[in-house]
Amino acid sequence: MTTFRISEAAGLLGVSADTVRRWVDAGRLAAGRDEHGHRIIEGTDLAAFARSQTEAGDGSGHSSARNRFRGIVTEVIKDAVMAQVEIAAGSYRVVSLMSRQAADELGLAPGVVAVAVIKSTNVVVEIPDHARMASQ
Repeated sequence: MTTFRISEAAGLLGVSADTVRRWVDAGRLAAGRDEHGHRIIEGTDLAAFARSQTEAGDGSGHSSARNRFRGIVTEVIKDAVMAQVEIAAGSYRVVSLMSRQAADELGLAPGVVAVAVIKSTNVVVEIPDHARMASQ
């Protein structure tokens, strides 16, 4: 079974290791100890916790789109017609191309909190090599 150290779980959840420790100490996230006494989190427990966090929603109303990444706008590049907007959502970078008019109307600028809503008919899922080896 796949297990994660506190720092790995924090990276996957987009929070600090201290936040994960507080969640464990408060009983919100189950954790055990490895043979060296380090805290570890079972992959299934981490997945359930992550799912519970996303089910809380972001208050955006109803939509058929399920992929929402809340983050901070880090860059906006505009020309006469189009805008490229970059959002840092946890450790992820989301880039959107939209009309300049839409970017202006939304007030998108570095430092603004935004939610990238993604609806796609094709999503590619990859497993990093280190994760593939750990699950075998």
